[in-house]
Amino acid sequence: MKITRIECHIVVAPDLQQDATSSSQDDVVVLVHTDEGITGVGETDTGPWIAKAAIESPGSHSMAMGIRDLLIGQDPLDTAALYHRLYHMTAMSGRRGALINALGAIDMALWDIKGKALGLPVYKLLGGAHVDRITPYASLQPAGTTVEEYRDTMIEWIHKVKERGFSAGKVECTLDGPYRHQALRGTDEQATDIIRACREAAGPAFSMMVDVQYLWFDAKTALRTLRRWEEYDPFFVETPLRTDNIEGYALLADQTPLRVAAGEWLTTRHEFAQLMDVGRVDVAQPDIGRVGGFTEAMRICHMAEDRGRLIVPHCWKTGIGIAASAHMAAAVPHCPFIEYLPPDLNDSPLRAELADDGLVFEDGVLRLPEKPGLGVTLNPEALEKFATPALVL
Repeated sequence: MKITRIECHIVVAPDLQQDATSSSQDDVVVLVHTDEGITGVGETDTGPWIAKAAIESPGSHSMAMGIRDLLIGQDPLDTAALYHRLYHMTAMSGRRGALINALGAIDMALWDIKGKALGLPVYKLLGGAHVDRITPYASLQPAGTTVEEYRDTMIEWIHKVKERGFSAGKVECTLDGPYRHQALRGTDEQATDIIRACREAAGPAFSMMVDVQYLWFDAKTALRTLRRWEEYDPFFVETPLRTDNIEGYALLADQTPLRVAAGEWLTTRHEFAQLMDVGRVDVAQPDIGRVGGFTEAMRICHMAEDRGRLIVPHCWKTGIGIAASAHMAAAVPHCPFIEYLPPDLNDSPLRAELADDGLVFEDGVLRLPEKPGLGVTLNPEALEKFATPALVL
């Protein structure tokens, strides 16, 4: 089998809000075609125009080759070898960041091809299932123009997802942070009141995570509030500090018993090694598309297992990436949750219409995928409906 063609489709939801903290408003869908008629699909969570350019740009020399040119004519089943080839022959273009994100979409599509060609779901190719079900947590997105409205919408969300059968959910609480909800401002004391109210609404048996979206600049300020939150027993607190504040994360590891989660923006196992070994985070959050695809994500999972750390992947995109997260979660023994919302609970039309993730949610859990490859069904009408014209610079 040979790769014959690569397509990159940029899709954008209507009325995109550039000041909203939601990457489910746009996407780059990558299709890898083969001479045997098998097509793989992938996506990545970064600026779609940047990822498209990274894939389609021609090369200039042996250390800055073009991704598409490197792939045409290659055997798509050689996933690890192709990742190695792409990573090293584009090294001067981007050993981290957006180019690795673009590789993530490609690698995801290659594993989809491999599964379809062999008639197996991807998790079987990753080593087989360690679990017989996957537990999702619901990401709860607040609204409102006051702290009180913000709190009340979070409580409404908790009741809604509990009624749908979820046993876990993640509360967003980003008052006055760099990625705060719209223009809403608030204090750490008000944030504590929100967490208290959410725990009361959720009950003690509900696994409640808290995402503060890089709220605090320094670790000691973070600690003052995290110590107040210990009695509300969050399963983890996500990204309390900026990504590069590795020493700050180490201080949190020393000073709070709460699990700290981070890693959604990172690329490659090398950055995760620093986050786990120096920052000593408890929960690593690789986004499969961002880190370079399944090939690199599984390396990160094994590193975390060796260090006794949990994996809870980040995924806030479409059914393509969500399906990928489910396959990875099944294939490792230390992934207690994946990020998931049914399409009807997500306000992104891309999440609702672009692709059917193939997952069955019932009784609060997801069944293991059964279809070959990712098990995703792409909607060509939505691909056309949300298509955006080529970017003119």
